[in-house]
Amino acid sequence: MSDAGEAKLAAMNLEEKAAAPVADGAAPAAPTGEKKLSKNQLKKLAKGKNKPKKEKPQWNQPGEGKKKKDKGKSSLSLPKPAFVNKTPKGEKKDLSSEPMADAYHPEAVEAAWQDWWEARGFYSCDPKEAEGESDDEKFVMVIPPPNVTGSLHLGHALTAAVEDTLTRWHRMLGHATLYVPGTDHAGIATQSVVEKMIMKQDPPQNRHDLGREAFVKKVWEWKGEYGNRITTQLRRLGSSVDWSRERFTMDEMCSRAVVEAFNRFHEDGLLYRAERLGNWSCALKSAISDIEVDNLELEGRTFLEVKTHKGNPKDDRGRYEFGVLTSFQYPIEGSEEKLTVATTRLETMLGDTGVAIHPEDPRYTHLHGKHVVHPFNGRRIPIITDATLVDMEFGTGAVKITPAHDPNDYECGKRHSLEFITMLTPDGAVNHNGSQFEGMMRYDARIAVEEALKEKGLYVGKQPNKMRLALCSRSGDILEPMITPQWYVNCTGMAKRSTDAVRNGELKIVPAEHERTWFHWLDNIRDWCISRQLWWGHQIPAWFATKKGEEGVLKTDMKNNDRWIVARNEDEAYAKAEKLLGCSRSVLVLERDEDVLDTWFSSGLFPFSVMGWPEQTDDLKAFYPTSLLETGLDILFFWVARMVMMGLQLTDKLPFHTVYLHAMVRDKDGRKMSKSLGNVIDPLEVISGCTLDSLLSKLDAGNLPAKEVARAKKDQQADFPDGIPECGSDALRFGLLAYTVQGRDVNLDLARVVGYRMFCNKLWNATKFALQFVSDFSPSPNLLDELMGSGKMAIRDKFIISRLMACCETVNGCFGNYKFGDAQQASYSFWMNDLCDVYLELIKPVVYDKSEENKDHRWAAQASLWVAIEAGLRILHPMMPFVTEELWQRLPGRGTLGDSEPESIMLAKFPQCNNAYRNVECEESMETTMKIVRACRSLRQQYSIANKVLTHYFVKMASGQPEAAAKSQTDDIKTLGKAESVDINLDESAVPKSVGIVVVDESTTVLMDIKGLVDYAAEIKKLEKQLGKTAGPLKQLETKMAAPGYEDNVKDEVKASNTERMEAMKKKMADIEEALANMKNLAELEASS
Repeated sequence: MSDAGEAKLAAMNLEEKAAAPVADGAAPAAPTGEKKLSKNQLKKLAKGKNKPKKEKPQWNQPGEGKKKKDKGKSSLSLPKPAFVNKTPKGEKKDLSSEPMADAYHPEAVEAAWQDWWEARGFYSCDPKEAEGESDDEKFVMVIPPPNVTGSLHLGHALTAAVEDTLTRWHRMLGHATLYVPGTDHAGIATQSVVEKMIMKQDPPQNRHDLGREAFVKKVWEWKGEYGNRITTQLRRLGSSVDWSRERFTMDEMCSRAVVEAFNRFHEDGLLYRAERLGNWSCALKSAISDIEVDNLELEGRTFLEVKTHKGNPKDDRGRYEFGVLTSFQYPIEGSEEKLTVATTRLETMLGDTGVAIHPEDPRYTHLHGKHVVHPFNGRRIPIITDATLVDMEFGTGAVKITPAHDPNDYECGKRHSLEFITMLTPDGAVNHNGSQFEGMMRYDARIAVEEALKEKGLYVGKQPNKMRLALCSRSGDILEPMITPQWYVNCTGMAKRSTDAVRNGELKIVPAEHERTWFHWLDNIRDWCISRQLWWGHQIPAWFATKKGEEGVLKTDMKNNDRWIVARNEDEAYAKAEKLLGCSRSVLVLERDEDVLDTWFSSGLFPFSVMGWPEQTDDLKAFYPTSLLETGLDILFFWVARMVMMGLQLTDKLPFHTVYLHAMVRDKDGRKMSKSLGNVIDPLEVISGCTLDSLLSKLDAGNLPAKEVARAKKDQQADFPDGIPECGSDALRFGLLAYTVQGRDVNLDLARVVGYRMFCNKLWNATKFALQFVSDFSPSPNLLDELMGSGKMAIRDKFIISRLMACCETVNGCFGNYKFGDAQQASYSFWMNDLCDVYLELIKPVVYDKSEENKDHRWAAQASLWVAIEAGLRILHPMMPFVTEELWQRLPGRGTLGDSEPESIMLAKFPQCNNAYRNVECEESMETTMKIVRACRSLRQQYSIANKVLTHYFVKMASGQPEAAAKSQTDDIKTLGKAESVDINLDESAVPKSVGIVVVDESTTVLMDIKGLVDYAAEIKKLEKQLGKTAGPLKQLETKMAAPGYEDNVKDEVKASNTERMEAMKKKMADIEEALANMKNLAELEASS
């Protein structure tokens, strides 16, 4: 039978059933409004198979007839009543002042609880109490500090959902629990955002117009405004972080740790200053590390926009040419001969200092030891032999060498002691070494050099060439290899300790599949370039020392590298400089390095800097090492590896024992959420809802170029034509956790999050409905134990307690193994399938019967229901903190359960499985009963039996457990199957002829007496009409397939499709004919009886 029919016949006196989650954990999509979608429709919506259809009036909703479809309303639109929070900030919400609302409204439910939790200090943890606890009784975690560059996105929301779920679970387990919040100063990202902001002001300014001090002040002002937005978002998400310990990576505590770490690395001989070839961003005018590089693969000739350039005048869109190999000739000194070389970066020939050939190449033996002449500056360039670099079979076998602008050439230059000529300025313009091309931007120079070579007759040609273009992940700029002086950290030893920790099991990475990547990166690690040419960040604690009047001692000259003084403060630097130069402070001149440290340097210290390191604080003693590091897999090496390396080097301890990496959140089309795409969604826009106009205006207020704003607006209008409906924090968290079951990147469809908003509504209505059943019930502190020992429980009562125990076991196990999607599904299934669909329906007649002889059964039903709801709310609480607190506080008996009764659900014990209360026999009995019930519902749907009509069922089944189960739960079958009577294994002669039949399985068959219940004439007429509608298209298709030339002229895939359609129509015809014959037969039987 269909789920839609099942939903009709099993409906509770609640709103519509919410769909069970599909296999991949996706939520049911939302219907129009709050009502009237069947279970089947919700399932189909969850799978994206259909749109909401009009629903027939439900038996338990009198007075509701057909409603006209509101064409102007999106299927995601949800009503949002006006709400005013009357609870004073920090006080507990008074739930007795107003009755429980008829429906769930997120804004009203989630109001006030966060302020109360914080004010009561529920999130804090006393280090004195925690210090003596074992690792198994303690849970400590630091938040991956979000960049203070505006606001959080849905990727952060997934992080918050996972981390807070774990935190609340451990807190409810009674563990000493601490979750530390903080934000990252995000050097490059924040400086870029503020620079763009001041460039949009009137008049436009850049940071150099302001000066360093004024610019840094401006960034601090910006941080003060937007940093608070991040904390607001975390509070709205329900994150139970200890706000009293909130940190910022540039606050006094973290800054002190950064200076200490820099100095200790230097003292340990791991930190040094060197001039090397590295990645240079001309847009940022800064070095960046290898892992901040994105690679763009070009298949051949490609034109790209370059934001730092004015535009190529030869291209109608101003783009520049890449992916070509350009050949040109160098004149050989003292000869008419020319040597042909090729390059993908023609402009770099301005910095060439060598041409390499293979020592065994017979074509060029006569050129050994000779020179070519640079065509633009006359520089003599040696021809060198190099078997390492040159492949005789590739191209002409001659390779131009630019040691200062290419990694391979750099090594070749060192081997042959070539001159290293830098031909670009920090912003990517040709410098004084570029002859007549000086001042041109690098790709404009590329065009000009090509033209100049043509004029000199030295240009050979160009051809498409596959190549990889290195891009800055921060700015999108095309990177340039440049030789610059930078500070480096030798990571070899730290990396080995980090890989050893994983290999020997001290550090666990979950999922384990990421261990391979961990080993690959750390086993091949390079020294870490930690300096950045920025103004926003931790200024490097190093000073260049000279004497007053001393000339010719330049800090840019690596010969003077020993003049750099690393110290913890200026006074210490002076003391070291006095000793180094053998003079007094009065003649010393100290100049601090203007560069700042890589953002990841301070972030790598976060697990222990937030605890007060290097001081031995109470927090450091009690809470370090932490327990877990949870983050996105995209920053496994940016951040996680650095924390492990720095923790081992500076504290001699792993900063955590487990790393859990969640998947990336992408949009529904699988695109990475990116500000440049304009598809970043603020969690508050999902929690509170957001109009389309608001979404579009946010794009206008951002820093995107006009062209990208237009594209992003088009996408927003397509994705959210009616804006984003209000979902609430609980639905957002629950929906995000559901996606983690996939074990891969999350393609987030907000319609499914709205579907979990509907689950919150079901949770609300189910609890409200159930409260009617326990309004006269008084729970006791040890109610579950009393219930199980009472001897008053029916099978249905033992069933729900057994299912509760099973749910407890599953959810605890899933949380412990980071299977959040499975935990979400298990808790969802308990509430929707076991509690709402089965138990609440079964106990209706029991609770309504207040007779003396039913007293014990009624008490057992009420007690079982109270236990199931109360424990069920505790199970959900780590995932859905707000609605569970609200409903838990409304349960009868609250405040009467003794001194040990917790003040809040978040302090209540998390339910544990008591195996003694598991009852497999009762679960099997209920499974047998529900099979029969489903068959009963199927028969009622098949014959269109009205809800108010009770029917007579006959059940034939095998003897033994199935028969015993059915007989013991006959009343339950009557309740759910809407039966007047149920007979089990009645003598065959007593079963009437006019029955509908459903074969459940090989041992069970259910029959329903339909005499007098079916209008056979009407049903026959409907079936004949269906038959006629199917016969016509089938005949047309048969005629088409029998036409001359069909087999020869029609494509095979079309023929296969037609054959499949014809078989499906034939089966449909056969099914209708069988149903028609059966209906006519039943009509004859009833007429003859």
